[in-house]
Amino acid sequence: MEVLRANDDVRRRATQARQAGETIGLVPTMGFLHAGHRALIERARAENGRVAVSVFVNPTQFGPTEDFARYPRDEDRDLALCQEAGVDWVYAPSVEELYPHGQPGTLVTPPEGLTTSLCGEFRPGHFTGVATVVAKLFALWGPDRAYFGLKDFQQTAVLRRMAADLCFPVALVLAPTIRETDGLALSSRNIYLDPAERQAALAIPRALQAGWEQARVAGSRPSAVLEAAARHLTGMQVQYLSLVDRDSLEPATDLGRPAVLAIAAYSGKTRLIDNVALDGPAPLALAASAQEGVA
Repeated sequence: MEVLRANDDVRRRATQARQAGETIGLVPTMGFLHAGHRALIERARAENGRVAVSVFVNPTQFGPTEDFARYPRDEDRDLALCQEAGVDWVYAPSVEELYPHGQPGTLVTPPEGLTTSLCGEFRPGHFTGVATVVAKLFALWGPDRAYFGLKDFQQTAVLRRMAADLCFPVALVLAPTIRETDGLALSSRNIYLDPAERQAALAIPRALQAGWEQARVAGSRPSAVLEAAARHLTGMQVQYLSLVDRDSLEPATDLGRPAVLAIAAYSGKTRLIDNVALDGPAPLALAASAQEGVA
């Protein structure tokens, strides 16, 4: 496994791989890797000749009052996980390498329809930062496939649109959320939670489970799904609880189209997000088996 810091080295390795007829699978991350990232890496390993993982805490997707400075970082741990998972290249650039002129002058701004609801309402500029850095990674690596987890559901919608609009010849592979056996979605920010906050955070997957079950009741409406979920969030600081159309992210008006129930809430001072597709598997039913698959 090679650790690459310079963009020129990335281009060189990517060119060599393509000349050898090998496909490249890219797993973009902000580091502090966990079993969810490992599941993405293992899938990339199974589907491509070469696997690259980027480890970069991207400043342009953090707001001025957010946790960029204290976001968890542990490069040695990340490199060990990547080595064990069979990664070929870890790209771990400095901020100056990816943004040589400071804040990028050229930004990739996603359509408002995908960024004004859910997290976009509360994190202005966040998805512009995400789309910009991922576009740069796609331009550097030219991957055949790029791997993302569905826990960041709105992000995947934004990146699908970005890749299509900018004609990147890359397939986006979207993988199910990996959960702890009690249902909590894996997140690098879970390290912020003390034991009491960790226990309180279980209200989020329980709320998703309740909404998912309500959607299966004959004649159920979106309002009933939201009410069923909300009953489990009493006492939490909820930023949003929304039921949206899977494709447009507009509020779901009926359950006849694919819809996603999404939550952002605080446990203590830690902001957590999670979601469930109402036409997909139940979040709690698959939590244990999903975790066992990447242990």
